[in-house]
Amino acid sequence: MDRHLKNILVVSFGFLLLFTAFGGLQSLQSSLNADQGLGVASLSIIYGALIISSTFVPPILIKKIGCKWTIVASMCCYITYSLGNFYPSWYTLIPTSVILGFGGAPLWAAKCTYLTESGNRYAEKVGKVGKDIVNQYFGLFFLIFQSSGVWGNLISSLIFGQTLDAGYNASLPNYTHCGANDCPYNEVINVNSTSSKKPTTSLIYTLLGIYTGSGVLAVLMVTIFLDNINLKKAEKEDNEDDEPFWIKVLETLRHLKDERQCLLIPLTMWSGFEQGFLAGDYTKSYVTCSLGIHFVGYVMICFAATNAICSLIFGKLSQYTGRILLFSFAAATNFASIIALLLWKPHPDQLAVFFIFPALWGMADAVWQTQTNSLYGLLFDDHKEAGFANYRLWESLGFVIAYGYSTFLCVSVKLYILLAVLAIGMVLYACVEYGEHKKISSKRVLQESDDSLKTQTVM
Repeated sequence: MDRHLKNILVVSFGFLLLFTAFGGLQSLQSSLNADQGLGVASLSIIYGALIISSTFVPPILIKKIGCKWTIVASMCCYITYSLGNFYPSWYTLIPTSVILGFGGAPLWAAKCTYLTESGNRYAEKVGKVGKDIVNQYFGLFFLIFQSSGVWGNLISSLIFGQTLDAGYNASLPNYTHCGANDCPYNEVINVNSTSSKKPTTSLIYTLLGIYTGSGVLAVLMVTIFLDNINLKKAEKEDNEDDEPFWIKVLETLRHLKDERQCLLIPLTMWSGFEQGFLAGDYTKSYVTCSLGIHFVGYVMICFAATNAICSLIFGKLSQYTGRILLFSFAAATNFASIIALLLWKPHPDQLAVFFIFPALWGMADAVWQTQTNSLYGLLFDDHKEAGFANYRLWESLGFVIAYGYSTFLCVSVKLYILLAVLAIGMVLYACVEYGEHKKISSKRVLQESDDSLKTQTVM
């Protein structure tokens, strides 16, 4: 096997093992650590720390210790969060959330740098186009990595399904407080029904042991099998520019002078809001409240699988339909789902419905993820780094806000907030598309007038 391909597989399976653990834990936080909103508070802090970390930690860490050891060190940050869940409290989960958040940005930056550098070096070696090889490497990585959402949630559902208390009781009267009617002041009312559904301590420890072991295995795999690469070229470029931190921060802020970027802020934040709602509120207020915590994994598997399949389909379909039609489809899907969630009274007898909503949500999210990234790349082609830095910033802020208010508001209020953010985001996005259409039309008119002048001159 080619050494470069071997390294890509090591990185891909390392991330698969690591995010099998983190993805499963993330889906369970609102249900597993529901007391005083500890679980969702930890998720909010993770994304808050990620915002801060992404502005300066990655370039410094990668330059000091290289891509391989940045990946290893960052993976260890994720393991601390798994360990903190063994004894969940404000004194264990909050510090480990900060550690994970600061490790998240350099982990992804180092991965992108490693894959890009490996692809360019292999292309240079075999005489191929670097961009093509890099795209192939990223495609292989995400093919393997995306399945982590399936495996992590499958493990949690299989383990929690073993408890005798995992089943639901269709005679419980408190289902009226599930779904959109779930409010913070209903916690006391729901205590009897929710406590019966919580897995035993031994099962929780078993799950956390598997997740922690998966993270440790990822670290060992990368440490032993991944080759280190010398970033001499990158270091020379860094030396030419001796202010990477300040310049990047200033470029990110300066990019807000672009009117299109400002108009896209609500739609970008929507991506964080909608993912935060599904992982933090739908899993707790609809699934755990009505079916039990052991169903959370199965529901999130449905979301992850639908998301992955639709991402592939919509990525290819966009060249025929255009992004406007796909954005409209995603918005209509989310609007319909939110209104239905406001009206639906969840009950265990309607088992299929609990899976329909995450499937629809996965279809819409596939559009938001693929097309919003593509939109940023096209609109800000001359300032890609600043554009994508803003994308990460505002999406992460959406996560922070969604998880931040999760324990203070009723689910119905959160759904109305989602409606408002999506409506504002789509209206302002339409303004961006209208502006781009006018620019293209103006260029076409100028081009036609130039062509006609040239024709008259020749005649």
